[in-house]
Amino acid sequence: MNSPYPASDDGGNVYYSTFTEPPKHLDPAVSYSSDEYAILGLVYEPPLQYHYLKRPYQLVPATAVSVPKPVMYGADGKRLPAGSPSRLVARTVYEIRIKPGIMFAPHPCFARDGQGKPLYGSLAPDSDVRRLSDLPKTDTRELTAADYVTQTKRLADPTLNPGCPILPVMAKYVMGLSEYSRGLRRDLEEERARRRKAGGPLYNAERDERLNPIRLDLGRRPLPGSVAVDRYTWRLTIKGNYPQILYWLAMPFFSPMPEEALSFYSQAPLARRNIGLNRYPVGTGPYRIAVYNPNREITLVRNERFHGETYPADGSPGDRKRGLLADSGKPVPFIDKIVLKLEKEAIPRWTKFLQGYYDASGIPEESFDTAVNILPEGTAEVSSLFRERGLRLEVDIQPTTYYFAFNMLDPVFGGYSERQAKLRRAVAIAIDTEERIQIFNNGRGVPAMSIIPPGIFGYEEGKPGIDPYVYRWDDRTKSVRRRTLAEAKRLLVEAGYPGGRSPDGRALALRFANSWNTPDAASIIRWLEMKLAAIGIRLDNETTDYNRFQEKAAGGNFQVLFWGWNADYPDPENFLFLLYGPNSQKNHQGENHSNYENPEYDRLFRELETMADGSARLKLIRRALEILRRDAPMVGGFHPVAFGLYHSWLKNTKPIAIANNTLKYQRIDTVDRDLYRREHNRPVLWPVLLAVLAVAALIVPAVLSLSRMRAQKPPTAVAQDEPRSPKAG
Repeated sequence: MNSPYPASDDGGNVYYSTFTEPPKHLDPAVSYSSDEYAILGLVYEPPLQYHYLKRPYQLVPATAVSVPKPVMYGADGKRLPAGSPSRLVARTVYEIRIKPGIMFAPHPCFARDGQGKPLYGSLAPDSDVRRLSDLPKTDTRELTAADYVTQTKRLADPTLNPGCPILPVMAKYVMGLSEYSRGLRRDLEEERARRRKAGGPLYNAERDERLNPIRLDLGRRPLPGSVAVDRYTWRLTIKGNYPQILYWLAMPFFSPMPEEALSFYSQAPLARRNIGLNRYPVGTGPYRIAVYNPNREITLVRNERFHGETYPADGSPGDRKRGLLADSGKPVPFIDKIVLKLEKEAIPRWTKFLQGYYDASGIPEESFDTAVNILPEGTAEVSSLFRERGLRLEVDIQPTTYYFAFNMLDPVFGGYSERQAKLRRAVAIAIDTEERIQIFNNGRGVPAMSIIPPGIFGYEEGKPGIDPYVYRWDDRTKSVRRRTLAEAKRLLVEAGYPGGRSPDGRALALRFANSWNTPDAASIIRWLEMKLAAIGIRLDNETTDYNRFQEKAAGGNFQVLFWGWNADYPDPENFLFLLYGPNSQKNHQGENHSNYENPEYDRLFRELETMADGSARLKLIRRALEILRRDAPMVGGFHPVAFGLYHSWLKNTKPIAIANNTLKYQRIDTVDRDLYRREHNRPVLWPVLLAVLAVAALIVPAVLSLSRMRAQKPPTAVAQDEPRSPKAG
């Protein structure tokens, strides 16, 4: 076999996968990317996590003893009964009890000398440390509540580059975090002023802070909303009522951070070599990073001090039949080592997967029809060719919504009059989402009837869930039908643009801002042009680089753009806030890229935002979605469907897009994998044999010809060259 891995890994309990871009941030206070979360989820442990098998999604403890219950207080400081209306709640307290005995993975920051002082706490300025392994001594210590307090304070640290992306949200809810953030900024400015004064007129602040990072004293002032009550009790206090905070406690942002790591990485010799949390995280999770070469390979190995966890004992209906409960109660993780290879190109990645050198894979567009059969009822199965190889297909609708966002500040396609709404609805009908999914996504998508994706409370199937402005419900077939182009054209007439012409005869054009610079994007843009042209609207394409596109989006300099949102947590608030007026991108630098502001919708959002799921909340969500469908600030949306292929030796696979730590539950049958690799990577000898025969075909006639020539020479010619006998006279 021509294996890409070292012989020492043969037969090993190793998981092999890929990454397509080097991770930029492995600091849990900064990272907000799904590819980085795939690593962070294995190294760090926030207090909560998602149950691997249960659906709908369910929070369970990670380092916490249990999922904390909210204790609510009114403005008078008196405790309120559970379920009190949000308007009566002044603050909510969560007490998170941390499991004793959890240890951090071994790391040099914990190493101490004979006097108990940090062994590597005072590195000489000229220390030539090139990698973390140059500091060989490691140690560990127990996780405490104070480590979660430290991390909560880090969310406001102004020295983070870039800053914490969720600080505006957390400052809104965590008691005192906004004031604490302002205090840290004052501390930073004071330290910078001190350095400028000491450095003199030639002082270079950028260079100084890069080589000698500023370390702010996070413990200098208290943060009322995040307090260590005792060694194992962390108290989190929220302004008002915000039940979604529990979902945030399952994200890397709230991973514990040891003070020792911050002090260790703030040293100039390490900063000079870019040795810090962005490359070498310090966590309590099931794995730790052993090799970090982001331009080639990232290797994680089992954390030898992992506190232990067992595979779930229960799950959803059908899980036992699928074999997903065979390992119930067994300790995790099952896999000893994880090897992630940088593979930027889809074809080499796919080829190595089919050879058995990667354990799981997505499906490239050009290979989809070969790998998957779409059945008449709309379901999918792995093709017979790949089934013979033992490959298994998993299909999962992602908690994601992609959509075209109109700029509601635009005088033509924006606005809140009925005529302007009809103009947007006409575009919504013309953009045939079903066709787009089939042509450009291999059918891997579900048309969006609203901003809320499947799997999130508030999403409804069937007749109650359709967008009646774009679809009709067929009672006979119990299915939806897209409204016709004739209806779209009639809406244009009613909007004052018959045939796509304004009253003064000018052609109606829609400017589309995007950063679709890939070669295949051109065909999607041409398709959009064709769809809009069918009702008389010209699409003016404005493709730019991503930075310029972001500037246009932030400044409201567009008519329509394409956007998307992945669920941070499984709650409708995390999607409905995308159209909440105070979150306008242009006016408030929020995530509302449509700059949509409807007072009635905003009132409904504030009311349902912090409610518990139930009939009362669903009633408000339905009303809010009715308003959005009528106003049509976003159109042409869809929810992507992930198709994943898994080799037979990879056990316990169940997609759960909302979680990022699930590899610890998966198991590998190494014997099965080795057999597959030998069978599908046998040495191909026939080209070598052909080459040998070809060479022989050239050499043998020449040898025979030479032999014949020698046989035809006269004997005297040979005798003349022979030595004379000494007796010859």
